[in-house]
Amino acid sequence: MPKAKNVEEYIARQQAAVASNPDCGTSHYNLAIGLLGLKKYDEAESEFFAAIECSPTLAEAYVQLGGISLQRGDLEGCLHFNKRAVQSRAGFAEGYGNIGFVQLQLGNIEEAIPALEKAIRWNPKFLQAYTTLANAYLMKGMIDESIETSLKAIDLQPDFAVAHNNLGIAYLEKGEGDLALKHLDNAVELGYDVAPEMLKEIEKYR
Repeated sequence: MPKAKNVEEYIARQQAAVASNPDCGTSHYNLAIGLLGLKKYDEAESEFFAAIECSPTLAEAYVQLGGISLQRGDLEGCLHFNKRAVQSRAGFAEGYGNIGFVQLQLGNIEEAIPALEKAIRWNPKFLQAYTTLANAYLMKGMIDESIETSLKAIDLQPDFAVAHNNLGIAYLEKGEGDLALKHLDNAVELGYDVAPEMLKEIEKYR
């Protein structure tokens, strides 16, 4: 089948697929993704729920419902749906990564860390989870663990500015000014908006 020319055509095709097979969770899911593309959040939400009703193990649909909750500023709702995602499919890295992110936003560092550790255990290339975990370790005062985690992120993507920023902060905490300077300079060069107090702090190491 030729590729849809635009979102409207894609949605029309998915609506036809749903009409011909209303019990297919994937068709409901695909339709919901198209509706999300047009920012029709309420309609997309209904289709994601229909997808789950047809296919209860469709973990991606729970994650998308979490995303809609987050878009509405509902962190607890986002957390709820991502917990459902990891219950519906064991080892679902994206769900664990989102749980960790939301727990950190809610200030629950103790809950965030094990979720993020699971996320990278299930997906060792999950860049965002490494960064969030490095942040969580930093907030808990686990400086060495934070550095180790950020270095893994940079191994995966050497020009990942957020990881360089996190390393700069962690090395400053350790009193290793030269390394802090190197990584914060890298973060600035890569376009990251490093906190002004950090930039001021590292000047003495130049």
